[in-house]
Amino acid sequence: MTGGAAGQRYWLGVVSREHVQRGVELGIAQVNHGKRTPLERMRPGDGFLYYSPREGMRTGAPIRSFTAIGTIADRPVWQADPQDGGCFQPWRRAVHYRTDARAIPIDELRGELDLTSAPNWGMVLRRGLVELTAHDFAVIAQAMIDEPQAREAYE
Repeated sequence: MTGGAAGQRYWLGVVSREHVQRGVELGIAQVNHGKRTPLERMRPGDGFLYYSPREGMRTGAPIRSFTAIGTIADRPVWQADPQDGGCFQPWRRAVHYRTDARAIPIDELRGELDLTSAPNWGMVLRRGLVELTAHDFAVIAQAMIDEPQAREAYE
């Protein structure tokens, strides 16, 4: 995929909207059911987006929208304390989220994105973390933030 200035890369995490809201609240990214390796591919300054197929994990109404946008912070990946009184200890990465972003349905941008140009683009999202082109990140950022300069900053 195409990176931005000085090796900057762009990432798309696929997570339910409920989990996105929690991640934004905590200032973290958590993908692929808490696995460490995908998070370690990210570097400080990389762009990060969440796409939410549904309201909840395997439940709830379909959302099919980009639901959060931010920048990977300069902090190493870390493992959280056990969650929900059990032994699940997900790996996390710090993210500076834009608080002025709004959710955008993927259908509004499908004709403009490299991601959706392939016939089975939906299968790509099942990976849980996808690297995006700078072009796609810029298109989505402009739509979510509603600022023309958001697109220019990434192209």
